[in-house]
Amino acid sequence: MDLHLTGKLALVTGSSAGLGEATARMLAAEGADVVVHGRDEGRANAVAEAIREDGGHADVAIGDLATDTGADAVAEAAGAVDILVNNAGTYAHSSWTDATPRIWAETYETNVISGVRMIQRLVPGMRERGWGRVIQIGGGLGLQPESVLPHYNATLAARHNLAVSLARELKGSGVTSNIVSPGMILVDAVKKLLTESAPLRGWGETREEIEANAARDMVPNDVGRLGRPEEIAAAVAYLSSSLADYVSGATIRVDGGTIRSVH
Repeated sequence: MDLHLTGKLALVTGSSAGLGEATARMLAAEGADVVVHGRDEGRANAVAEAIREDGGHADVAIGDLATDTGADAVAEAAGAVDILVNNAGTYAHSSWTDATPRIWAETYETNVISGVRMIQRLVPGMRERGWGRVIQIGGGLGLQPESVLPHYNATLAARHNLAVSLARELKGSGVTSNIVSPGMILVDAVKKLLTESAPLRGWGETREEIEANAARDMVPNDVGRLGRPEEIAAAVAYLSSSLADYVSGATIRVDGGTIRSVH
């Protein structure tokens, strides 16, 4: 299927690894010119070079989006972006007991305001050109939070909320705003967590056993496994395309049915 992304310029924040890397690779494979973003120049360049080796087009933008200076540098390096994927984010493994107000503030700065900075710098150009896509990477914990990681859950909820507000703001402009909401995805950090937890939790020894048992205990879903980065990237690619012209303020959940909702 041709997603008609040839000639479009896409910036994927936090794309030097994980979900962002998979998204940048898929958008490039679909014909988009991609800007790989990160704070580590070596890692970002490695992803961009891999995309070029696969026949895609990729440039690099380096900067800390938690600062105005960093956001300015990334926006300038990226240029006239047509597709903005706000993926960059972080969290500390903190609970209600040890997540201090400072940790809450730093997490909100990195996970929410960083995206706002890029929206404010890049969306005006999209509006002028009459076409654009803004996609937030959210998460089920923003809709159905648990007791752990309260600071992170709250930032996911904010991402979902701002995306819908932005969609209303962009009404009739040719620019859409939507959310992709992943479940637990088998990125490197999750693989490491499962490997370390398996002996303690009795999840078995093979990769297949560990994943199935972890899915059962941690994120019960209808598929019985964890997600793959490419499955998130595919949802982003769809929303980035002209096939999604009629999709506005929507949340596409890619979580195997972890979140139980009829809305």
